[in-house]
Amino acid sequence: MNTKITELLGIKYPIIQGGMAWIAESTLASAVSNAGGLGLIAGGSAPIDYLREQIRKTKENVNGKPFGVNVMLMSPNAEDLAKLVIEEKVPVVTTGAGNPGKFIESWKEARIKVIPVVPSVALAKRMERMGADAVVAEGTESGGHIGENTTMCLVPQVVDGVDIPVIAAGGIADGRGIAASIMLGAEGVQVGTRFLAAEECQIHPTYKELIVKAKDTDSIVTGRTTGHPCRNVKTKFSKQLASGEKNGSITPEEFEEITLGSLRKAVQDGNLDEGSFLCGAIAGMITEVKTCKEIIEEMFSQAESLLNE
Repeated sequence: MNTKITELLGIKYPIIQGGMAWIAESTLASAVSNAGGLGLIAGGSAPIDYLREQIRKTKENVNGKPFGVNVMLMSPNAEDLAKLVIEEKVPVVTTGAGNPGKFIESWKEARIKVIPVVPSVALAKRMERMGADAVVAEGTESGGHIGENTTMCLVPQVVDGVDIPVIAAGGIADGRGIAASIMLGAEGVQVGTRFLAAEECQIHPTYKELIVKAKDTDSIVTGRTTGHPCRNVKTKFSKQLASGEKNGSITPEEFEEITLGSLRKAVQDGNLDEGSFLCGAIAGMITEVKTCKEIIEEMFSQAESLLNE
């Protein structure tokens, strides 16, 4: 499937793996890139030395194939990571949770492709003016930090609002989601939750099992009172958080304190009592663990079949 995104990034399939903090590391990123997509290493709040190591491991594993790094702009390491991707000659950078404007010029001078994740038409237009190569229009169905607009509504409005290629994200787990995104005007997709159930994804088995066993109603949004809403798997812990926010028994400050380190506890320890198991609303569609290659080829085989009908 050749699109403006496959041409821009030099990949076989127009799919980017989501930059999921504590999850998207060299093993997963390499598997996605080797399968013909664009694998991402998540910067999150990780130490710079660790991220440098992850970048170099990925370079070794992909044999010249493109890969990228996601910079979460609200993280304390954002400035250092912005410099690191230049030093390490990373081909592609995606950004989330903020405006990467102050970094774009230096990234472009280093010939890095810049693809910000945006929740609105206004930010997409601003990113285009600042020199972004493409944007990811991410709907509220996605896992982790979310905006309010849905993928179905956001993507066509962003497509109409900018001239650069648009990548759809949020609620995409099979070929039907890809085909729908293309029909909405997107040139590619970003997929996160589906790759949680990839063999190469290094999350704790408990996390993987939660995704595979999830039903359509098993995601919940917490953190709205903090201004940083996040979509999680519905667990006893996440339900307590949401309830506490709703009835006022947990203040925004207490919420931040309770959830500090909770994603790491989910990813590394599978801790159901204190872990935040981030996932998209699409988790109920995921029923099997497969390799990244199998996931990507299956999705695009279905999408191409639908688009060619």
